[in-house]
Amino acid sequence: MPTPAPETEIVTQWRVACDGGQGALGHPRVWLSLSPTTGEVECGYCDKKFVHADFADKAGTAD
Repeated sequence: MPTPAPETEIVTQWRVACDGGQGALGHPRVWLSLSPTTGEVECGYCDKKFVHADFADKAGTAD
């Protein structure tokens, strides 16, 4: 069975918090800073990718 791709979230802030989003099944809250060069960052716990709205089209993740 293939592993599902990590979630991607488009954000408007350059600093975001991630807690895994699953309540008690998530992970400790961590604060992540998006790269000013790429406009994205991945959570080291759950691999969720955060993409700044200014870079969403470039990353191919615009919804």
